[in-house]
Amino acid sequence: MLNKNILKNKFNGEILFDEKMSNHTSYGVGGKVNAYIRPKDKTELIDIIKLVHKNKCKVYYLGSGSNLLVNDKDIDCYVISPTKAIKSLIIKDNIIQADAGVMLGKLVKESIKNRLTGLESLAGVPGTLGGALKMNAGAWGSEISNYLTSVDIIDSNGTFKTIKQNNLEFQYRSSSFSASEFIISARFKLEKSTEKNIKQKKKIASEGRIRTQPLKFRSAGSVFKNPSSKLAAGFLIDKSGLKGTVCGNAQISTHHANFFINHGNAKAKDISHLIKLTRRSIFERFGILLDLEIKTIGFEDKELFPYD
Repeated sequence: MLNKNILKNKFNGEILFDEKMSNHTSYGVGGKVNAYIRPKDKTELIDIIKLVHKNKCKVYYLGSGSNLLVNDKDIDCYVISPTKAIKSLIIKDNIIQADAGVMLGKLVKESIKNRLTGLESLAGVPGTLGGALKMNAGAWGSEISNYLTSVDIIDSNGTFKTIKQNNLEFQYRSSSFSASEFIISARFKLEKSTEKNIKQKKKIASEGRIRTQPLKFRSAGSVFKNPSSKLAAGFLIDKSGLKGTVCGNAQISTHHANFFINHGNAKAKDISHLIKLTRRSIFERFGILLDLEIKTIGFEDKELFPYD
């Protein structure tokens, strides 16, 4: 564990010691971590990354916490968020350069303002650019990697690298970025279009999201990946009769079966119980073991696996 005084004296950003992760996740659940760190700027960010890796500390990089489930217990780790340190967004002609701390909503809004098409389907998707790239976020048939040209990262040694899109691998809700690589910024090449066409595409995506998702409740988005492009996880959960299932103050949404919602006082253990129950039910009925789409912190495999 890092000495608290070293962190206090060396860095000027926000450092919250023994911080509850329930304050930083869209689920509103999660136990204490050693420290939740928001570096002041890019230099501090690099220095903190070097420090935690040099001391062999467990570290997680976190954007807005919108696609994350954190265990209720105290966790021996450090969480670093770039949302304050790196949030530059520059658009020139049809090229966008954006830092990883930029919120997706702002990225979409600014691209539309400049009459650039390609990112409209992400309208309303929560989270930061960095997280979206790591999980290859997408909606309505489009993925953020479709328009990516290159990415700047920092590795565990604090070395800065630029990676071209063709040297990265993107699949459905996954990428080849390693856990030790911190995304600093990315560049996208979009196409010009008419304001009418762009707004129509955004409207379709926004209305679809409102129609199909339980947006009034705390959630982390889709819990499971779809098994294939032709088979949705929500469909399987619904067919298994699990829609509406409750554990504590958590529930499998009656609006969209692949959304697990917090009615206000749910614990991570309630949500993890629903995850295990769902995976077991789907496997026993359909022979399919669902993969998680949400990311997790502080869980052992057996806590989320259907059979232990």
